[in-house]
Amino acid sequence: MTESVLDYMTRLGRAAREASRVIGRASTAQKNRALEAAAAALDEARAELSAANELDLAAGRTNGLSPYMLERLTLTPERIDSMIVGLRQVASLADPIGAIRDMSFMPSGIQVGKMRVPLGVVGIIYESRPNVTIDAASLCLKSGNATILRGGSEAIHSNRAIATCIQRGLAAADLPAAVVQVVETTDREAVAALITMPEYVDVIVPRGGKGLIERVSRDARVPVIKHLDGICHVYVSAHADLESAYRICFNAKTYRYGICGAMETLLVDSAIAAAFLPTMAGQLIEKGVELRGCERTRALIDALPATEEDWNTEYLAPILSIKVVDGLDQAIEHINHYGSQHTDAIVTNHQGESRRFMAEVDSSSVMINAPTSFADGFEYGLGAEIGISTDKLHARGPVGLEGLTCEKYIVIGDGHQLRGQRPV
Repeated sequence: MTESVLDYMTRLGRAAREASRVIGRASTAQKNRALEAAAAALDEARAELSAANELDLAAGRTNGLSPYMLERLTLTPERIDSMIVGLRQVASLADPIGAIRDMSFMPSGIQVGKMRVPLGVVGIIYESRPNVTIDAASLCLKSGNATILRGGSEAIHSNRAIATCIQRGLAAADLPAAVVQVVETTDREAVAALITMPEYVDVIVPRGGKGLIERVSRDARVPVIKHLDGICHVYVSAHADLESAYRICFNAKTYRYGICGAMETLLVDSAIAAAFLPTMAGQLIEKGVELRGCERTRALIDALPATEEDWNTEYLAPILSIKVVDGLDQAIEHINHYGSQHTDAIVTNHQGESRRFMAEVDSSSVMINAPTSFADGFEYGLGAEIGISTDKLHARGPVGLEGLTCEKYIVIGDGHQLRGQRPV
């Protein structure tokens, strides 16, 4: 690269701002045409995608990436299928842009309502998983936003190959290439530039490890949609159906260890702990999960001692902390104290417990008789997700199309004029 990183990122930002005005006024049909063409391009480029991904995997092995990071990096045929399905599902979703709601007449005679509009330019910073490139590009495109994608250096070849397919889709729909731009440099200064360009970037979405998200949140001069941790809990109540609880807890932990919705702490009511834990522990140990438990847990099963740090840890690995609690109050107290406001679940057949859990657990997703692994935009019917937010302003939970938009007031008059003075 002959130009400086700052000059390069400024050029991307300027192009994205110009492209955002084009995509912001594009028709639904035009945006869908781009998505469908990108899906077809991915299908045709399977060999190229796999070859590029193998370059990243080889470099990852050489650089000592953990098995779980390599698993997240791998573009299997099934994951390519999933990306294609995701593009087509986003194309099938209703377009939120231009929707007007709550139009009503005011005493003055004017009409006032709200219209949904794009955010403008979305910067996305992510690590490892190249499929995020498709998720992010598709949602930003359908919601009328331009996007700048800065993937991790470990996935640079995969991201470039995917970006080529996206560019083919944009070209097929006569949309500018700058609607979706993948940062070509792996220099870390690109992140520093991207998060400090409010004149070109309207919002930042970081997806990755806690260190990355803390850095972005600390240094950004652009609003950030984020979550720091996925310390997710499942509480098995005294009123749970145990056969159902075995399935829910096993899936919550072992579906995929590296996702932010994986269960990291299992809470078990003391009334059913002796009946539930030995069988549950056997299933998890057979799967290769390391168990860490409180004293009451260790009196019932073979587990390492759990420390205070364990209750605060997102393992993203086959490790599970277990605590026996005395009822719903203790479970809710533990979750609200140690949880990350991401996703928490209760297994119970008691309606009153369900209602209390939903009302009192302060998390972006609360689940009743379902595993925390369902915390995903695709599973929520969003088509895909740009990330998960545990913040309480603008967007919370999995962020899909609507989370990438905002509203502006629309006022319609007919030559009306303000008259008189408003009361103070």
